[in-house]
Amino acid sequence: MTIHPQNIIDLALKYDVSEVEVYQLSSLSHPVFFEANRLKQLQSKQSEGTALRLWKQGRPGLAVAYGSIDSQELVEKAIALSQLNPPQTIELSEPRIAIYPNIGSSIPVETLISMGKIAINQLRDTYPDAICNGEFSCEQHKTLLINSQGLHCQYQETSISYYLGLEWVRGENFLGIYDGELTRNQLNPDKVIKWILQRLKWANKNVSSPTGKIPIMFTPDAVTILWETVADAINGKRVLENSSPWNKKLGEVVMSPKITLFQDPKRDPYTFPFDDEGTPTQFLSLIAQGQLKQFYSDHTIARELGQNSTGNGFRPGLGHYPTPSLGNMIIESGTQSFEELISQLDNALIVDQMLGGGADISGEFSINVDLGYRVEKGEITGRVKDTMVAGNIYTALKQVIGLGNDSRWSGFCYTPSLLVEGLSVIGG
Repeated sequence: MTIHPQNIIDLALKYDVSEVEVYQLSSLSHPVFFEANRLKQLQSKQSEGTALRLWKQGRPGLAVAYGSIDSQELVEKAIALSQLNPPQTIELSEPRIAIYPNIGSSIPVETLISMGKIAINQLRDTYPDAICNGEFSCEQHKTLLINSQGLHCQYQETSISYYLGLEWVRGENFLGIYDGELTRNQLNPDKVIKWILQRLKWANKNVSSPTGKIPIMFTPDAVTILWETVADAINGKRVLENSSPWNKKLGEVVMSPKITLFQDPKRDPYTFPFDDEGTPTQFLSLIAQGQLKQFYSDHTIARELGQNSTGNGFRPGLGHYPTPSLGNMIIESGTQSFEELISQLDNALIVDQMLGGGADISGEFSINVDLGYRVEKGEITGRVKDTMVAGNIYTALKQVIGLGNDSRWSGFCYTPSLLVEGLSVIGG
């Protein structure tokens, strides 16, 4: 049977439940897959998931259902799970109705197929021996959140995304370059194709890696390793745990004055008018010219810190409770182009793609460079292999030489390339 959110709330309240919340996600997508330079598969994917959260005798219970399920079964499961948990403060947003108009527009599958073929042909016109894969998709997502106090938040969006992968084998040398984009209303992969071709040109020749402490240029695809740690350090949960190195540094300069970053929930294409607790999202000035301005939080963390939620309570998945998370982290770009920054360097390394995980909250990291280029006397001379970069992210962010004017989306970040001084490089 189809799950009707308000019916679930009404049913749950009959079981001596004090408060109820229903969070529902649904999506419809039409992905087009390319494999080994050819159209491989067309699909139509539809999914719906519902998370019921309730409090009985002050004890929270969370149950999840996918597709169609009996409402009675979902309520009974959530009540049974609540009896396993200790009492907790009820965290629900105040009653309001916020139903937002649909944004974005879809494009036909035929257009996705045509664009995919054109993109692959453009890549192989220059590198006919390359093997190209890709995925082009139009997706509709709907988010609905209601609770027993009268909250009703809803928004729906349509987005278009594509992914391109190019693999090039020359003897024992394997080169894989992967890139893509999520956008709204229109699809124009020419910029990404140009960037892939440029990287192929730089990687055409293998050169020895530089070693020692040298300047490192992180491209927008690679620099997220730094921003992920920054996002963790300004998480209110980390402040409460006393694990962030910036716990007591609000108002202080914690990194280079060249860096300003903020959250903008209205920045296309990743718009989100409310968080997964129903709190309106907002513009957050997080770091201004290197100065730490504020931390972000959800309801629970904000209450324990004695402040208001910043609207950053998001669920890692339907089966999880909301937790502080940052969205649309925007790093202000610099004024110099990628090429202008490189021209200043006598001996440096560009990191473009990495292998392995990022840093923990301590900031210490050591990464293997999957795709990187050597810079000598202001010029890119070729690709390096068997190379590792290590250092501390907080230290690196105090030693910023410059930021590029080449901002683009990489995960949850809209970031330019970043040039930092003095990270350790070990080359093979």
